[in-house]
Amino acid sequence: MINKNNWSERINPVVRSIPPSGIRKFFDMATEMKGVISLGVGEPDFVTPWHIREGCIYSLEKGYTMYTSNQGLLELREEIARDLDITYGVTYDARRELLVTVGVSEGLDLSMRALICPGDEVLIPEPSYVSYAPATALAGGVPVTIATSVEEEFRLTADRVEKAITPRTKILLLCYPNNPTGAVLRRRDLLEIAEVVRDHDLIVISDEIYDKLTYIGSHTCFSSIPGMRDRTVLLNGFSKSYAMTGWRIGYAAGNSDFIGAMNKIHQYSILCAPITAQMAALEALKNGREGMRKMVQHYNRRRHLVMQAFKDMGIPCFEPGGAFYTFPDISSTGLTSEMFAEKLLMEEKVAVIPGNAFGPSGSGFVRCAYAASMEDLGEAFRRMSGFVKRNGVQSKIVVNL
Repeated sequence: MINKNNWSERINPVVRSIPPSGIRKFFDMATEMKGVISLGVGEPDFVTPWHIREGCIYSLEKGYTMYTSNQGLLELREEIARDLDITYGVTYDARRELLVTVGVSEGLDLSMRALICPGDEVLIPEPSYVSYAPATALAGGVPVTIATSVEEEFRLTADRVEKAITPRTKILLLCYPNNPTGAVLRRRDLLEIAEVVRDHDLIVISDEIYDKLTYIGSHTCFSSIPGMRDRTVLLNGFSKSYAMTGWRIGYAAGNSDFIGAMNKIHQYSILCAPITAQMAALEALKNGREGMRKMVQHYNRRRHLVMQAFKDMGIPCFEPGGAFYTFPDISSTGLTSEMFAEKLLMEEKVAVIPGNAFGPSGSGFVRCAYAASMEDLGEAFRRMSGFVKRNGVQSKIVVNL
């Protein structure tokens, strides 16, 4: 019997069971303190390039303040299709196989709700982005994590996928370059995984939001692998590559049945992505590639310097091949991930995210975003160097950032 005075009992039990985001916890703590340097949230320190902002302003001046098609502006969808064809050689019908979403987050939610039946299992490589397991559960699915390790460069292998499959497995969720580790998958890794996917008739949701931020090797779009296009929902967007996080604009590409089902949910919940953000995204695709390449060069330079900073501190750190995160192993300090992050924030006012926020495989690690300015990175690592020395690891102290 429901206690009439306990409103929490009226809440969906699945929602009650989901813990708050480990990322937002430290973000909220950091915002309440003065003088904090945040290496926590994955947000570029660059302002959206002026010509992209100007594209939005121009659209407002022209009176573009109305709804668009549920699927998004056709011109934007055509430009997305052209970009995917030129970049990866995979073709989509802009009218039937592309959907403009409110960020990749909405695309993830739509794909889960459109494809999952109650009890279906979704395979999620771990450490994983904090939204994946909750999005699965909220759609009625069962998240099944596949542990990866630093010894294997946090790479997902076909063998690990094969061993995790059960009669209830329906979807494999991929995110490479990976958040939080920065790991990338080689094409041969993906070809082997594709064989398992084909043999077990799985669907793949491939979150490739960091595809342009690849520093080691080249990115392989999963839907470009032979036989994978029609069984893959490709998710991507503009937040990371074009410094457009607050614009909340992304897209999903896939076969017309998948996209049509996702659009049904989209039209009853969101209706359409904001037209001003869509106009900005169109400008980004048409004229933003050079600016994007320069941002990636800056990230790569920071990546090298941050890796050297951890080496100077005596902290082992896996070298990320993409995205803008490092995932150092802080176990030598004798602190848990949570303790390390909390003490570093309280004592040195540097915010990082405990690795266990991304699942048990992240225990003993923390995630540090190097999307901050060079000045902030330099000061953050000077503070962290002193902190690490006090906590039992001999540091060279000098951090050349």
